[in-house]
Amino acid sequence: MAVPTTGRSIEHHPDLVEMRARYEKAGSTPVAQLVEGLTFLTGLYIAISPWVVGFNGSTALTASNLIVGLAFAVLALGFGSAYERTHMLGWTAPLLGVWVIISQWVIKGAPDTAQIVVNNTVAGGVAAACGLAVMGLALMGRRKT
Repeated sequence: MAVPTTGRSIEHHPDLVEMRARYEKAGSTPVAQLVEGLTFLTGLYIAISPWVVGFNGSTALTASNLIVGLAFAVLALGFGSAYERTHMLGWTAPLLGVWVIISQWVIKGAPDTAQIVVNNTVAGGVAAACGLAVMGLALMGRRKT
């Protein structure tokens, strides 16, 4: 026996509509836009940092920074354009920042120069802080106003 349907999908459920509206409101504040922009720029910097700083002789660390930086920038674009749908990915941003910090010691053959250590530590710290801020925005979106 078939269950009768009313023709309405889950997309129109009042709770889902209200939740999306809350996240959209949290993601459209000036603070959220600042965090999303800084997150995007941080990702771009991490991606280009091997050529800015000069990771000579470390293709593995260069590839790691390029991939992580681009992933971070793409996450930031998602947060900026569809925060209500991507906020649950916010927990990955601090992890990517931590990876940038520790990758220089984890990846075999990575040069251990002061400029690489400082670059990855500072860029990874900024990325982790941006990620935590994005997670904070998600918590703000969960609060009922």
